[in-house]
Amino acid sequence: MSPTSPTSSQREVMGRLQREEEEKCMKAAHLFCFPEGINWAPLTQYKSETFSFVLTEVDGSRRNGYCRRLLPSGPGARVPEAYCIISRAACFGLYSKIFDEVEKRRQISKAMIYPFMQSLREAPLPSPGNTVSVSSFIPDAGTEIIRLTRPVESWLEHVDFRSLFRCLSHEEVLMVFSAVVMERRIIFISEELSTLSQVLHAVAALLYPFVWQHTFISIVPTVLIDVCSAPTPYLLGVQKSLLEHVTDHSDLMIVDLSPGAETKFITRTGDEESLLPVKLKEELLSGLSARKRDAPAEELNRLVSEAFLSVFVRSVGHFSQHFRRSGNSRRFHKKSFLKAVEHKSQLGFVKLFVQTQMFDLFIQEEETQPNPNAFFHRKVSEYQERKKREKMKAGWVRGVVV
Repeated sequence: MSPTSPTSSQREVMGRLQREEEEKCMKAAHLFCFPEGINWAPLTQYKSETFSFVLTEVDGSRRNGYCRRLLPSGPGARVPEAYCIISRAACFGLYSKIFDEVEKRRQISKAMIYPFMQSLREAPLPSPGNTVSVSSFIPDAGTEIIRLTRPVESWLEHVDFRSLFRCLSHEEVLMVFSAVVMERRIIFISEELSTLSQVLHAVAALLYPFVWQHTFISIVPTVLIDVCSAPTPYLLGVQKSLLEHVTDHSDLMIVDLSPGAETKFITRTGDEESLLPVKLKEELLSGLSARKRDAPAEELNRLVSEAFLSVFVRSVGHFSQHFRRSGNSRRFHKKSFLKAVEHKSQLGFVKLFVQTQMFDLFIQEEETQPNPNAFFHRKVSEYQERKKREKMKAGWVRGVVV
């Protein structure tokens, strides 16, 4: 059967739908690039900042928005400009580097930006672990080669944990993590848009291999501030000037990320310190204590992600042993899974966690797709092998002593 090409009417419909999608993206970009509104007074000083946001489609799929706000060079007061990239790929580090190049060219002339962006459009997006080179001409500097690299661990390339640990202590991060794992309502407060977006994406990344399934708005525009009154779980970033509009504090955690804040938790439920099992908490703090203050972003990302991943490896990593075949499908047996929790001190935590939407969708994915979480499976296998070796070694030592 030969493939058929779309008819002219079909192409017209597809084109119209694409234009409508682009218009929606443009409106959303305006809203999130200037969440305070667009009525800005001209400025003589403004520190450029980079931040990101997420656009959720009707079907639940997500696009990532990246924005660099800057004040163009020139005499007198000027109005800030925003440059925005909308992408299906989550690559904060890569797009930040692109914005650095955009800003460098903007300080020379706006006309310098377009040839550079055209070169980018012609280059393929590098796959994880690979590099793409883009050439670009700058007057008085000649042709520059810009190398854009994506890290091997692609699930961490949208994350920079430095802001999170700059704003909160290890113990405070653990309290936030406990609330997020239980899918609660959490608001982060800061004046800096870059701090809000980096901290929210970092907090969501602590859940790996699980994914936050509820409302996620890293920077809430002024016109959408009523979303804070929603009764369902959310992760929201709110500028401090809008805090007075958050009136419903029941069952809510509000985290103040401002430097020198008297208290980091404006309000919280009160049980966050006791949600994580004591042993898991101690191991987490021990892992985080190995963090070097001046560690490069990649090294810090690896250390932090592995420390938090170990919580799920040790508490629910045995999940794969509790699937049963039913015809052509696999079914998860929650009862046998809970019964097999290794440390009974963890059972209360696990019972609460399996009721979350993120755990439910993780299991659905495992039931319907072939090995969708390969990295997590590998970490679980490594942990189980290590336990076997330790058990054998302990048995051998006991035998010698006897």
